[in-house]
Amino acid sequence: MAPLTNGLANGHGRGLPVDPTFQDARFSDIPLAIDIPVSGMGAEEAVEVSLEELLDDPTELCTLLENENAAKNYWMDISLAYAKQRKIDHAIEILNKGLGSLSRGGPKEKLGLLSLMCWLYLWKSREAPRITHENQSTQEVRTKDFYLQAAVGSLNEASRINPSFPPLFLARGVLYLLRASLQPPSKPLAPGAVDHSERVETLRQAIKFFEDASRVSGGRNMMAVLGRARAQFSMGKYTDALEGYQEVLMKMPHLQDPDPRIGIGCCLWQLGHRGDAKDAWERSLELNPDSKVANILLGIFYLYESSQYATTDPEFGPLYKKAMTQYTQKAYKTDKEYPLTCANFGNLFLTRRSWATVEALAQKAIEQTDVNAIASDGWYLRARKEHYQDSPDLSKVNDFYGRADNARGGGDIGFLPARFGTTQIQVKLHDIDGAKYRLEKIIQQSKSLEAMMLLGALYAEDVFANHASGTKEDKSQEARKAVALFEAVRLAWKDPQKKRSPDASVLVYLARLYEADQPEKSLQCLQQVEKLSIEGLPDNEPHEGEEAIEAYVARMREQLSPQLLNNIGCFQYQSEKFDSARDFFQTALNACVKAGERDDSLDTDALVTTISYNLARTYEGSGLLDEARQVYEGLLARHADYTDARTRLAYIELRQNPTEDGPKAMAALYETDSANLEVRSLFGWYLGKSKKRTMNIAEDQEQRHYKHTLQQYDKHDRYSLTGMGNLYLTTAREMRRDTEQEKSKRSKTYEKAVEFYDKALQLDPKNAYAAQGIAIALVEDKKDLTGAIQIFTKIRDTVREASVHVNLGHVFCDLKQYSRSIESYETALSKDRASDPQILACLGRVWLLRGKQEKSPAYIRTSLDYSHRALAVAPSQIHFKFNIAFVQFALAQLTNTLPENQRSLAEVHAASEGLDIAIESMAEIAQSKNPPYPKHDIEQRANMGRNTMRRQLERALQSQREYEDKNASRLQQAREARDAEMRKREEARQLAEAAVAEEKRKVAEERHKMLTLSRELAEKRAEEERRKEEAEYTTDSETGERYKRKKVKKGGKRKKKGEESDTDGEVDGEEGRSRKKNRGKSTEENSTVGSDGEQRAPKRRRKLTKKGGKETKADSKFKSTELVVDSDSDGDAVMTRQPTNGHAPDDDADTHMDEAPPSTIVSDDDEDDVGVQASTRKKPVRRIADDEDEDEDEDVIPPINVKDPNAPEGTVPDLDGELDDAKEAAKGNAFADGPNAPKGIVDDKVGAAGDPDTTEKPVTDVL
Repeated sequence: MAPLTNGLANGHGRGLPVDPTFQDARFSDIPLAIDIPVSGMGAEEAVEVSLEELLDDPTELCTLLENENAAKNYWMDISLAYAKQRKIDHAIEILNKGLGSLSRGGPKEKLGLLSLMCWLYLWKSREAPRITHENQSTQEVRTKDFYLQAAVGSLNEASRINPSFPPLFLARGVLYLLRASLQPPSKPLAPGAVDHSERVETLRQAIKFFEDASRVSGGRNMMAVLGRARAQFSMGKYTDALEGYQEVLMKMPHLQDPDPRIGIGCCLWQLGHRGDAKDAWERSLELNPDSKVANILLGIFYLYESSQYATTDPEFGPLYKKAMTQYTQKAYKTDKEYPLTCANFGNLFLTRRSWATVEALAQKAIEQTDVNAIASDGWYLRARKEHYQDSPDLSKVNDFYGRADNARGGGDIGFLPARFGTTQIQVKLHDIDGAKYRLEKIIQQSKSLEAMMLLGALYAEDVFANHASGTKEDKSQEARKAVALFEAVRLAWKDPQKKRSPDASVLVYLARLYEADQPEKSLQCLQQVEKLSIEGLPDNEPHEGEEAIEAYVARMREQLSPQLLNNIGCFQYQSEKFDSARDFFQTALNACVKAGERDDSLDTDALVTTISYNLARTYEGSGLLDEARQVYEGLLARHADYTDARTRLAYIELRQNPTEDGPKAMAALYETDSANLEVRSLFGWYLGKSKKRTMNIAEDQEQRHYKHTLQQYDKHDRYSLTGMGNLYLTTAREMRRDTEQEKSKRSKTYEKAVEFYDKALQLDPKNAYAAQGIAIALVEDKKDLTGAIQIFTKIRDTVREASVHVNLGHVFCDLKQYSRSIESYETALSKDRASDPQILACLGRVWLLRGKQEKSPAYIRTSLDYSHRALAVAPSQIHFKFNIAFVQFALAQLTNTLPENQRSLAEVHAASEGLDIAIESMAEIAQSKNPPYPKHDIEQRANMGRNTMRRQLERALQSQREYEDKNASRLQQAREARDAEMRKREEARQLAEAAVAEEKRKVAEERHKMLTLSRELAEKRAEEERRKEEAEYTTDSETGERYKRKKVKKGGKRKKKGEESDTDGEVDGEEGRSRKKNRGKSTEENSTVGSDGEQRAPKRRRKLTKKGGKETKADSKFKSTELVVDSDSDGDAVMTRQPTNGHAPDDDADTHMDEAPPSTIVSDDDEDDVGVQASTRKKPVRRIADDEDEDEDEDVIPPINVKDPNAPEGTVPDLDGELDDAKEAAKGNAFADGPNAPKGIVDDKVGAAGDPDTTEKPVTDVL
């Protein structure tokens, strides 16, 4: 229902003054004294009884009334006088004795006394406790229900005398209203169902009796209307209740006890009009400054306003202070027993941890109220008080939360904070499943952010606990749920209407959840935590500019948590951003020092040790081995038993002194910490590097070491399992496969390797090294190239090593996808392997195969370049020299087979010279000690080049020379034609650019003209407005004030065209405003009245057309056929031409490209800056003139029409990915196509999880 607008309906009728003489009508009819006539005496004999100074014991008065047979009105007056002084028990005692005294009379004499007694019992019920205190019994304290039963007795007795007695209807309504307040709220119903609960039926009965009371009074009983509105409010019919309160306010605007404005405000609050509710309560407080109800309701309003801001928001403090000190405290001082005030004031003492005060206020709110919601607040206050204790009684807390929830209906309609508190107790009692179920129900109904945060935390803790226990239970679904809940909370932070500030705990949870699969998101969360932490620090220093801000942030980071800075540094390290990681670790060390100064109980030594180790690992990643050594030595000086630091020092020695100090350091480390699995892993890697190769795997030192580790230390050691797989894979690759028996044995060895890899993957499904080993086995044993590619692609982003890309290059090469193979090899070179001879040799091989496939000498020459680079890196490797000779043979053979028009004389000559060098190289290689292929085969190839291929190239050289001599003139002409074409294209390009520049210049000029015209029009309109104002206003000669000219009314005859008017220079103000509304356009565009009152030129008569009808096109003063272009920049207008081939033709191309005539495309990107209308012409605005102006029309400035021109519409290889030199020397080279060429092309170096060179000891992550 819309609030009435008479100024009274919603309680803020400001036109109603406060009447200082107006007093509350309650008890206003009680006289100051009464004269009780004395029986048996004269009519004038009476006893005067003062009703202001009443006796403490009314027995004497009652005796007097009984002896004198006083009428009922004397009994009622004295009882009301006691009630006025709030001595209700004495008033009831007097009425009881009065009923006994009047028993000798007729029954109707008792009716008034019984009715009054019923009202007094109802009054006592309002003030009686709802329930008894824990330390009291029902016999000691009489509750609300007791007095309601007494009121029922009085009411029933009165009804037997006269059931239609008017005061009884109102009393019955109030009785049922109070009875409903003691009944539990109704349960939630299905949509469309009718509520027949006990409480709702009681309220319906109350409404019926209130309507009867109003009916018998002829609609004059406003208390009945108020009672009906109160019952409707309790039933949730807020619109109907609002109508009732408004009716009372309109008929009794001075009514203050009870005040209908309070009810109006409560209805508006429930209907969502909180601002109007505040106005109603403020009006009530204005009329009665001591109103406890208005004060506490205004306090609740400002508490609600403060709840819309975070406690750290500057807006929160003033609102909360105003709510508590200005309103709630005043209401409490007015009445310290008022339940609503006690319930709200208790929250303030709860924050101050004044437990006794909180308990007392909560008990008052529970015992004294007749509103279920206030009782719910009292129970919730007690629950929170108990919950805050250091050792809370969880059963008692849970009981209080349950009572608070049930007081508001329980179930789906209960008290949400109480249900959330119950969930917290369930978590305390380790009932996690029950807590999750309750939280999910809460989220379905309310989308509470707190519930979402707690539920997300429970799911996240499940994931973390499962990970820490090492069980194989799949918790991916819980992780997804936790992430979804936390992300929903983060999204709510961005909603400005919710005014929620970010919570660092949510971001920390998300960082931990994202850590394994999405480290970049985890880093973003931690960086946001860092930002929030810095913003929370006191900032007393101004900082402007990027450098100042960066210096400020760096300085403030030292005040943050060292754990946070360490974690950010760990993620930076994993992203290979070593410089940034080093800065964070150093800042974290400084933060440890300051944190120790702030908190003596903090274990800074453990933090410094962990962060220092991470800093040293960062130095290693940056190649600063000496700095890393210093840090490790410093750690060992403080903690001599720090095995991780000793392990890293030994590894650094191995890298810097692989032949002397390195092995000694490794032996010393293994001797002291041989039981440490990390040390054993490093030692296994060292054996793999330094051992002698053997075909018998049982005699392999590395295999024995891994086997001993698995048998004696940990059978689930993943590094040893992966290392065993590597060894079996390497052995299988070296095995012979000439016979079926040898092939079967080789296949079984591959299967043995796969078994070890599979076991490692079972223990760690994310072991990328084991997965890569399986992929290599698939290629070499099963020839499953497609499956291997899928595995390599998945682990490519996990294992950031060159070996993965090398293996991908091998597989792509086998699939004859040479371009992708080259891309993979090039990526491997970029992974700190730019001088790796094996990768360079692989690139040479794939370029050679691609050149043969596409018959491209250029590709083969690229292969030759890579082969030279490989030999330059490893000049002692004779098979690299063989590769160069082999490629030179291939280049000579391809050059010989090409037709004359696809080669040049210089190319043939170069191939011939390269063949001579290759022949000499072959002869030298054949005489070497360990040639890559049999000596006889190499010599045979050299003889073939010397005898056959050399003669073929000599003939090719002669024929090419003859061909070029014969076609020299034609070739020269083709070259000249090509050069001419290139010059022509260059000239055309320059002309096009010049045309574009000229067009831009024209566009700029037109734009300048349009801007100038726009300014002129604006100045003209301003001048016209000034003149119009001067014509409309005049100056009083006496006072000097300016006022509008008065319009002189004309006769009914319409002014003819050409006739003059006496008021041409005057405009009526009111009429001008009405025209403004009718036209929808300001008069300043249509008025041309001169300031000196001179007559305007006669205007043309135009016919008015209907809305939507066809209008005559307005004539324009500005006509132009030129193209007007609006553009902000020179780049808005461009020249285009028909598509042409933008690149130069090939050397042998003799085609010419035709030029297309350029066409202009103009753009209109910025009409707003010009201030004129563009695109389409709008209809001119007409106005309907009044009688005297009908013949006049207004000048409409036509818009400038801007036309648009017609524009055309494997396992990880052996921990470092290097190929085995001994294998290459023994088996020959992959370039050769001889009978003994090896079949395996996959990188044979296989690494295991925990490679000291790459993923050895992970950076410690402290969360």
